[in-house]
Parts: sequence; C-alpha cells; structure tokens
Amino acid sequence: MLSGLSFSAIALLMVAGVLLDLWWGEVRRWHPLVGFGNWAIALERGLNRNGQRFARAVGVLAWMLAVLPITALAALLVWALAMPLAQAAAHVLMLYVCLGMRSLRDHNLPIADALARHDLPGARRLTSYIVSRDTTSASEVELTKASAESLLENGNDAVFGTLFWFMIGGGPGAVLFRMANTLDAMWGYRTPRFLQFGCAAARIDDALNYIPARLTALSYVLLAPGLQGKRRAWQCWRAQAPAWDSPNAGPVMSSGAGALGVQLGGAAIYHGEVEYRPTLGDGPPAIGADIQRAWKLVARTTVLWLAVAGAVAVLMELAHA
Repeated sequence: MLSGLSFSAIALLMVAGVLLDLWWGEVRRWHPLVGFGNWAIALERGLNRNGQRFARAVGVLAWMLAVLPITALAALLVWALAMPLAQAAAHVLMLYVCLGMRSLRDHNLPIADALARHDLPGARRLTSYIVSRDTTSASEVELTKASAESLLENGNDAVFGTLFWFMIGGGPGAVLFRMANTLDAMWGYRTPRFLQFGCAAARIDDALNYIPARLTALSYVLLAPGLQGKRRAWQCWRAQAPAWDSPNAGPVMSSGAGALGVQLGGAAIYHGEVEYRPTLGDGPPAIGADIQRAWKLVARTTVLWLAVAGAVAVLMELAHA
C-alpha cells in the first residue's frame, strides 16, 4: 500500500472513519473542503482569462496549484507524527473530512419525508439545495429522480471513491481524490468559460474515478434484490451506461436504477432549458419512497465494502501467520 499502512490497519481505520462520519456528521464551521472550494474559486478567477490562448495548459497549472500542495502537506503531517496512534488519528480525521455519507442521508431523506406529507413546495426547496436543475415546478417523480440520482452518483463520489483511494494512499489519498472530485464539480463544465480551462479537472477526475465507479456499479448489481434484480441491474449497466455523457456516472446510476427497479434519467430543466438525458433503469417511474430505498442501497454498499476490506485483512493476516 502506498500509505505504508498494513491492510489490517487500513480496514480498521476505514471503519473508524465511516463511524465518525455517521456519528458526528458534516463539519458545521470551517469545513476544510469548503475552504478548499474558496481557494479554487480564487485560483480560477485569477487564472482563467476569457479568450486566452493556452487555457488548457493554464487549467493544468491551476489544478496542480490547487491540489498538490495540500496533498503534500497532508502526507507530510502523517510522516511527521512519530507516534503510531497519532498517525492513525490523522488518517481517520482526513477520511472523516472527505466522507459524505451522513450528509447524503441528511440532505435526501427529508425530501422523502416532505413527499410523504404531500408537501411539494417543501420538497422542491429541499431538492434545490442538492441539485443544479430547476425544481420550481417539479413533480413528485421529477423530485424523486433528482434525489435518487444524487444519492446513487454521490454515493460513489463522497463515499466509495473516497474509501477506494483511502485504501491506496491512506488519509492523503482520500484528500487527493476528494479535491480532484471537487474541482471537477466546480470547473468541469462544458461552457464557454470552462470548456478549455476545466478540461484537466474533468479528465483527471474521470481517471481517478474509473475503477471506483465500476466497483460501485458492481456492488449495486450484487446488492440488487433477487436473481432477477441482479440481472436487471447488470443489463441496465451494460446497455445504458454508454449513452450517458459521464464515463463514470453512467455505470453507477444505470446499475443503481436497475437495482432499485425504477426508471430514472430522462428530461430535466437546467438554467431554463430542457435537457433530454438517456433513460436509466427499468421499471415504473420513481416515487418518493424510492429515495429511502436508494439511501439503503448506498448504506448496504458501504457495509459491503467494509466487510470485504475486513475479510481481506483477515485472510492476509492468516496467510502471514
């Protein structure tokens, strides 16, 4: 492991990080990722000049300035801590800061509750906090699609991709991944301002997320109910993912929708214009109760990943005994 930790230690620290996230939740004030976002905004404003000739190269430079110094500081902190217990605590705290499992629950389940009460205005307001699409006149089906898609995709970005890179590089690996993912969310737009400048951020995130996204999609397939559900999730992944713009969101959301047995994707309003997206999943249109089911799928996948990591750690210990 690049982190220098044994796999047994990594598995234990993963469990500790997830439990800390579920218990403590998101940092309310002075969240490091919020601070990083502010740093990225300042960098982009200072370096991204309209019409500049070398926008792609400047985007690469901006990505390096944003990510590499902080990753190096995280690695230096772990190295500088001489006591193993202090090093372990640093790894766990870095993982905790990068995870967003409880945040996913706290932002999405209230939408399901509002829909259960037939409170469409409340559900629209809550959904507008987590997606960029227009929710002003969204129906229950449209709100459910927005929330379920966010849960499935961000389950990969905020949980499983983070855990994967923690297994590779410990706390600094998780920090690197989450910063790269954040820059993609901020700079990876195909707009005149970001098409060239944000190209590096989008491509680097695609590369870092390639394996985690497919492991997430496979996990959704394995956890689909029954043999028929697993077959449906697999078929949705293989048939629908290639049509999706994002090479990583496609497998994750198509397999997740297939596992849930509902239909996601389709038309959505962004910035006043209807965007026609490919269909995801197979089954009836999603309804409010499916948000809870999507959350449970993410939660079960987290348990699966921790269980697999623990099992691998035990087998490696037995092999070296």
